[in-house]
Amino acid sequence: MWFLRLGLADGSGAWWFRYLVMNLGRGRSSDEPAAMPAQVWATWFPRDGVPRGFIQGFPLENLELSPQRRLPFHCRIAKSGIEEGICWGNLSVAGHAVSWRLLLNSQFGTTLSEKGWIGFSRSPHSDAVFSGEIVMDGRKFAGEPLGFGVQGHNCGYRHRTYWRWMHAYFRQVGGAASTLEALVYDLPFGLVFHNAVLWHQGKASRLHRMEEREIVREATRLRWGFSAVTAEGTRVEAIAEGGAPGIHQLAYTKTNGKGTISVSNASLARARLRIGEEEILETDGGAVLEMGGEGRELQ
Repeated sequence: MWFLRLGLADGSGAWWFRYLVMNLGRGRSSDEPAAMPAQVWATWFPRDGVPRGFIQGFPLENLELSPQRRLPFHCRIAKSGIEEGICWGNLSVAGHAVSWRLLLNSQFGTTLSEKGWIGFSRSPHSDAVFSGEIVMDGRKFAGEPLGFGVQGHNCGYRHRTYWRWMHAYFRQVGGAASTLEALVYDLPFGLVFHNAVLWHQGKASRLHRMEEREIVREATRLRWGFSAVTAEGTRVEAIAEGGAPGIHQLAYTKTNGKGTISVSNASLARARLRIGEEEILETDGGAVLEMGGEGRELQ
């Protein structure tokens, strides 16, 4: 799965795009768009409005995927696709039309998780700047830049039983942006995977001793707070939060085709980051917070 989340530069909303390849050996396992082997998703998160999601599924003959470990990379699904530094799409769903063509560049990329047979989670563009245009039912969003956020790539043989993930883009006046990305999910034998990476002042820091302080997952509110330390011993505290009506509730089809997994996504979330004793970074709408599955939650 390749995805990108961009918050618009004018603060009016955010977009989430997703290119999904699933169960290639099953062919056309279902006529439901969210269960077909090739899918393209587009979700609009308006400021102070209800998110609108569009999913279009395609059979295998509409998929063109570059061979594994072969560069340059490409994934093309019908009239949509993603390659290094560019992505595009053209969906027609239930009388609605959504199209986009975006260029992206960044200074930093990272791998959050790589667990062999379990899978991996990477962010080739962690401080992404997007340019181009998006058109939804005749309404055009365009700019140079258009927005800021992240482009990621996840892979695994199945979804984890639960996960929590956030990414925050902190725009800096007159300087390079800072980003924070964190991921938690379940492992076999009751173990839990934790990782967080901070990109700040042109330096990457993989955070250690991550400790979750607060987890709230409700229909009208998502909130995740945690602390960690850098390799130099600097304490980092972070909180990401999204609220109604900006939480998108959706169902991910399980890879075995038997049922779905509940997912809550706030792609226009707020975030606050404290680095050390005095430095504080904040964003209102520059973060994404997602919680999936039925994991243990702190009270």
